[in-house]
Amino acid sequence: MYSENIMKFHKRQGDRSSFFVKVLIKVALISVLVFAAIIFVDKIDFPTPNKKIEKIIPNENLKVVK
Repeated sequence: MYSENIMKFHKRQGDRSSFFVKVLIKVALISVLVFAAIIFVDKIDFPTPNKKIEKIIPNENLKVVK
């Protein structure tokens, strides 16, 4: 016959320090990925506009705020 001890679920008590180490590794990995993404975006040379954009606003559209 089967013993009751075989069928029972035993929760293994893990070491709490290993949990914190795993969390620290994940946080460090995410930080490195974000930092690498910022560096990568900074290296991209986005084009600047060639023509000067200038719009003249007539004085009649301006309101004086006191």
